[in-house]
Amino acid sequence: DRLHGGWVVAKHPPAQTLEPLEILPGGHPLPDEGSLRAGGRVLAALNDLGERDLLVCLISGGGSALLTAPHPPLSLSDLQALTEALLTVGATITEINVLRRHLDRVKGGGLARAAFPARTVSLILSDVVGDPLEAIASGPTAPDPSTRDEALAVLERYRLRERLPASVLATLEGAPETPKPEDPLFDRVQNLLIGSNALAARAARTQAQEEGFRASLLTTRLQGEASVVGGVLAAILRQMAESGEPLPRPACLIAGGETTVTVRGDGLGGRNQELALAAVSVLDGLRDVMLITLATDGEDGPTDAAGAVVTGETRARAAALGLDADDHLRRNDAYHFFAALDDLLKPGPTGTNVNDLSFLFTF
Repeated sequence: DRLHGGWVVAKHPPAQTLEPLEILPGGHPLPDEGSLRAGGRVLAALNDLGERDLLVCLISGGGSALLTAPHPPLSLSDLQALTEALLTVGATITEINVLRRHLDRVKGGGLARAAFPARTVSLILSDVVGDPLEAIASGPTAPDPSTRDEALAVLERYRLRERLPASVLATLEGAPETPKPEDPLFDRVQNLLIGSNALAARAARTQAQEEGFRASLLTTRLQGEASVVGGVLAAILRQMAESGEPLPRPACLIAGGETTVTVRGDGLGGRNQELALAAVSVLDGLRDVMLITLATDGEDGPTDAAGAVVTGETRARAAALGLDADDHLRRNDAYHFFAALDDLLKPGPTGTNVNDLSFLFTF
């Protein structure tokens, strides 16, 4: 047995060569021309595989945008418009991926279908709450339990039917249904989850305990509007500071998941920065507390920051600079608020995406 070839599709391609693998750049969070070229290149090669071949896939969050092959008549610009609209109205990643699976030849088991009758083994890093395989990178090697009607229902829910190119509806109505769990092609597929938000959160809890904190995991299913979730987490942290519940000082409470942002302003930010900004007013005046929230891939929204840090002094420090946290929140402008305070987290791209983590500290 030997490796005959393959592809690495990444937003930040490695500088070194990886022979015999071909390096293909793709776009994220919106698919781009590189994503389209990569999708076509991969699908064309998979058509040549036979029953004695083995396809090994390494799949992580972000794959939905990085690798794309829209069903005709859907164009790349139409797919970009749909993705941007869904992100703007605050659709969850699960809802977004229901649509993606029915619009793209790679997704919703499409990669496995193209490789059949070859055997397929996928090693998967989950960036989706609850780790449903069909939602991670839109499930290129997983059966799709959703239907075309469910995809149309997402458009109805957010009143997007009239705002999108006509090709979106035409594709949904004309594309073949995705392969379902009972399809025999999945007898030749093995999907293995090797990393997740839960694993990262538990590792963080262990590290916090080793650093001397009383540590506990609150949840790894955090979802909802980022500004609302930020207020809730800040309220929990305020209770920890004032009453020692649910953990006395020094403490670290950890929450994982993925929130969404309904964009109403013209500012810059991401879901973690928005969550942090919503916590500023709630934590104002508290001593020896800190809320840290971050995207594990190092990139929160369309910014170069992973997230931000908030303490009980953040609001006062901002006011001294003439910044109003509530005004920045209304304008979805968390990035510039925290940049002025030098409180953005900028580790750079980490190469691993297992959703977001929030840390509630009392000292």
